[in-house]
Amino acid sequence: MKSVNLAGSGTGGSVREQAVQAKEAARRLRSVSTMEKNAALLAMADALEAQSDKILAANREDVEAAKAKGTSKALIDRLTLNQQRLTAAAEGLREVAALPDPVGVTVSMARRPNGMEVGRVRVPLGVVAIIYEARPNVTIDAAGLCLKAGNAVILRGGSDAFRSNRAIVAAMCSALRETSLPEESIQMVEDTSRSSAEELMRMTGLVDVLIPRGGRGLIQSVLENAAVPVIETGEGNCHIFVDEDADLQQAVDIVVNAKCQRPGVCNAVETLLVHKAVAGEFLPKAAAELKERGVALRGCAESRGIVPWLEAADEADWETEYLDLVLAIKIVAGLDEAVEHIERYGTGHSEAILTGSYTNARRFLEAVDAAAVYVNASTRFTDGQQFGLGAEIGISTQKLHARGPMGLEELTSTKFVIYGSGQIRS
Repeated sequence: MKSVNLAGSGTGGSVREQAVQAKEAARRLRSVSTMEKNAALLAMADALEAQSDKILAANREDVEAAKAKGTSKALIDRLTLNQQRLTAAAEGLREVAALPDPVGVTVSMARRPNGMEVGRVRVPLGVVAIIYEARPNVTIDAAGLCLKAGNAVILRGGSDAFRSNRAIVAAMCSALRETSLPEESIQMVEDTSRSSAEELMRMTGLVDVLIPRGGRGLIQSVLENAAVPVIETGEGNCHIFVDEDADLQQAVDIVVNAKCQRPGVCNAVETLLVHKAVAGEFLPKAAAELKERGVALRGCAESRGIVPWLEAADEADWETEYLDLVLAIKIVAGLDEAVEHIERYGTGHSEAILTGSYTNARRFLEAVDAAAVYVNASTRFTDGQQFGLGAEIGISTQKLHARGPMGLEELTSTKFVIYGSGQIRS
């Protein structure tokens, strides 16, 4: 799918042409002041609100098209914008403007024995490309965060949100034209075919880092085909383990929240692990609450012995990120088996233990290898804003260069700066 070229809107042109423009914009952004970046972000927020009728009309077209082809309710929810969500996204840009600017911050500075001062300073990454699926809010968050961190951004969204993304980018670029920032700082790739994504993956020398946001298929495709540096994000096969010492009513409330509050996002729980000592008391209560909210439950043989109406779970259920009102349930002998299950099937995103035991909480925190590990709280909190970072560009499930919710600091690198007074090396 390729739209007509909208001159001056941040869209149109070949992928390579856009990458070249973004590279030049990134060069100019390196020396832009914090005040100038903040002014641009505030202008972008105002433009989103001023053009909300156009943006919401475009989004309605996307939503109707998605419904017509049978897209799941959870994915429709991710795609849908309304006035409240759009206003919140605009406010998010204002919040990013209010955050400290990481660019230029001195990370360290030390005087060497020869009198040289050697330090490290935060600098922008450069050109950040993002390949993502039906999440128009990502278009706004990514643009705002990248600009505040001094980066140009290339946005390559999916076809489901094409109209929404085009309207959003047009609004933000109209605001940039009234500021000192280069309009080419925000680029939207209009070609939503696989070939455009693959071309971005090979843009060595133009794209400094590529961030995929989406399901397993998208992430695997990027990891297998990218020639540029990649930060792996997104896939969340998240678990909650209900320990034998858990407050069971609190546990029901947490599990229901983690599954039902917004099931189509990567920090929603997908598998519930229950200690066998409390399964008989806990599972009937939890299953009834979840069923009432429309959750399809798939359980192991032992859990179906306690709640007979559960569907039978198979191996595929333990490794599936449903992104929907579906939950797998497994009874385990204890903490060690729960940790082993998470180690085998988890994706390194968000994992939780519900327990009143300090010892078991500490063991779980130490043993589980994930970006976010919780004690007695919903996995739904894995989010840049909830963690105090402001908006996020994604949740990294790898260990280099960032891990967990990625805010402004994670969109920078460092460089060494050296102050001398004539030193030469002997």
